[in-house]
Amino acid sequence: MTDQLSKVFAALADPTRRDMVARLTESDATVNDLAAPYDVSVQAVSKHLKVLEDAGLVSRSREAQRRPVHLEAEVFDLMTKWIERYRQRAEERFSRLDAVLAELNEDETPETPTRKEGTAS
Repeated sequence: MTDQLSKVFAALADPTRRDMVARLTESDATVNDLAAPYDVSVQAVSKHLKVLEDAGLVSRSREAQRRPVHLEAEVFDLMTKWIERYRQRAEERFSRLDAVLAELNEDETPETPTRKEGTAS
């Protein structure tokens, strides 16, 4: 069994699906609307949507004859929390490295000699 975070990242690994998600941030769309800019069949787009739906990124509803696809933005909170945890760890490591490098730089920097008057440099 795959956890939801893995499903989300796997679903977003495909550039077509990432583009669909980006377009759904603007507004809900039908399968035909989503298929329009691609040189693929509506069935291929439906397969992409199924992957996004299985990952919890999108849902479909029924409005009379329309079946709009809706972006489930809450899933991005899961991703954001995961990414943020590792971003913070990386920043802490960089801060420690900066401190060590600054200390080394202070230890190795000799006093800047002053130029004596009357001498050329």
